[in-house]
Amino acid sequence: MTYRLGIDVGGTFTDLLLFNEETGELKMEKTPSTPSDQSIGILNGIHKIVKTAGISPDEIKLILHGTTIATNAVLEEKGALVGLITTKGFEQILHVARSQTPGPLAGWIIMQKPDPLAPLYLTRGVSARMSAKGVEMVPLDEEEVRKYVKELHDAGIEALTVCLINSFANPAHERRIRDIAQEMYPDLPVTISTDILPEFREYERCLTTVMNSYVRPKMAHYLQGIQEKLAQAKLNPTVNIVRSDGGVMSIEAAKRSPVNTLLSGPSGGAVAAAYIGELAGFKNVLAFDMGGTSTDVSVSMGGEPNLVRETRVGYYPVKAPSVDVRTIGAGGGSIAHVPITGALRVGPQSAGADPGPACYGKGGEEPTVTDANVVLGHLPPKLLGGEMVLDTEKARQAVKKIADAMGLTIEEAAQGIIDIVNENMFGALRLVTVQRGLDPRDFALVAFGGAGPLHANYLARLTGSFPAIIPPMPGVLSALGFLHSDIKNEFSQTMIRKLHEIDLKEFSKIFEVLAKEATEWLDGEGIPKESQKLDYQVDVRYYRQGYEFPIRVTPDQFNTEEGIKKFIDDFKEVHERNYGFNIESDIEVVNLRVVGIGQVRKVELPKYPKATEPVESAKYEVHEAWFDGKLMQTPIYDRSKLRPGHEIFGPAIITQKDSTTVILPGYYGTVDDYLNILIYPNDRKNSHQF
Repeated sequence: MTYRLGIDVGGTFTDLLLFNEETGELKMEKTPSTPSDQSIGILNGIHKIVKTAGISPDEIKLILHGTTIATNAVLEEKGALVGLITTKGFEQILHVARSQTPGPLAGWIIMQKPDPLAPLYLTRGVSARMSAKGVEMVPLDEEEVRKYVKELHDAGIEALTVCLINSFANPAHERRIRDIAQEMYPDLPVTISTDILPEFREYERCLTTVMNSYVRPKMAHYLQGIQEKLAQAKLNPTVNIVRSDGGVMSIEAAKRSPVNTLLSGPSGGAVAAAYIGELAGFKNVLAFDMGGTSTDVSVSMGGEPNLVRETRVGYYPVKAPSVDVRTIGAGGGSIAHVPITGALRVGPQSAGADPGPACYGKGGEEPTVTDANVVLGHLPPKLLGGEMVLDTEKARQAVKKIADAMGLTIEEAAQGIIDIVNENMFGALRLVTVQRGLDPRDFALVAFGGAGPLHANYLARLTGSFPAIIPPMPGVLSALGFLHSDIKNEFSQTMIRKLHEIDLKEFSKIFEVLAKEATEWLDGEGIPKESQKLDYQVDVRYYRQGYEFPIRVTPDQFNTEEGIKKFIDDFKEVHERNYGFNIESDIEVVNLRVVGIGQVRKVELPKYPKATEPVESAKYEVHEAWFDGKLMQTPIYDRSKLRPGHEIFGPAIITQKDSTTVILPGYYGTVDDYLNILIYPNDRKNSHQF
């Protein structure tokens, strides 16, 4: 037998999902993360899951890994010392940036602008120059280049970035500088902007390339460590790394272009949530991924996650394709505290995996969201199928600090912690819906992550997003998304011209060149021809607009009037959907793009037969839990015994190895053919369409 293994490293737990490629069977495991060296937790998890599955480790042929290494390097400011070679006169490009400040109105007063990732003293400007049309205006002075590269190397740089003005129109100078630097110092990682983002907008292109250099040595060291540890463990699988746009790439490609992994983990959850939503009959879903350290939210429309061309990591805008995910510091390990103002706060500080919440019994003493759920009885004392036993008394002692500070009972303080963290997560969901003109009531809510199902009913009640869908394996759903991801890479060329001024035959020629590059890349990744697919896109906007939209096209679409009209109509439909209006103006083409896709066999969740036993057969205990300000008799169900057709009325708690689901009073859950639990209000019973 051969197996694929999805691995999602979170701040608290490392999730693993094993897929049997012959039978389609899935097996999952969770193991505590090891923040000091994530690869240790990964190896622990691999040994654990092969033992559970009863297979030999060498039967795992492919590992798909979502990692936060690049993200953490940026957020924690622990990247490499980067040197930058740019065009003379543009040395301050990272300092000037976009001259934008964050809100509110007086946000500039308190704004603390971070230092550029490539400091000015390690920046050099070469005299070579290309025009915006790619014509050489000043030739490259190779002696000047060698002088600058030596100065930067002697200053101790760990990575070099080359980003020249107008290189998107002609990359010849950048490529020659790269070759010179690599001839001089073969071990120095060199990144040129036209390999990362061959598109216009100089600041974003420069920043994105510098960020790639900033995280490149750390990512390369981490990935090399994984390869060595796998070899030591007598494992020899192919390892692919998950991209921010929901695709995957080889480990060697990830070493060269780690900037494409900045939203690696969250993208897998968004892909899987879209898939689960479609199985349940809902093409428009909100993905709500609550883990131990943070919560990620995103939107999927028409069965696909919403992709954006630019995302933000901390302060920095990064122009790399990614799933449109918002992350906040709210998770099961988020610490509650009462500052000097006397108002209860929850997060963003987290107890993480070590020491973890007080109820873990590992030395944590601060009250967390998990502790509050234990106090309320929403979280039973045993997790991970009985492997982890929670200490209820230590949870109460921790939450008592909040109760004493605010003059509340312990249960009232715990409910307050839950209410605050729910409002924080509701705010994140509003950012991806209401702020963009979307009504959350038009979406179903797919809740996952270790803590997501605990809070799903609360969030659905706040947003009006019903049903709340709890997947069969919510705690490892991001890993399922990895197993559902294709291999991807993008190839693009900037062309800034009004549509009516372009000889549209140029489109076909450019697409032909880009398609050749994409095909060569797919061949290099070892993708068989029958599994290769090319996706063609054109970035377009109204003339003089600041931002553009990608529109899918066919390579020969612009050869006919009907094809051109369809392109214009598609753009107007997307513009209307995003901005709510269209205008009478010329349409301007910005970039042409070809996405090379290596299609893999998708994981398919099986259908199950209708239940033959009553739902009471899944009930194994009744205990008291706190709901609506009072203790209520609350049944606890074993999810492994639930089958299609079963209905559970709240209050109720449903336990499984990787998560716990809470159904509130006044709501009920119904199990569908794929073992998803769909939670609705009682007054909408038997109505699954809103």
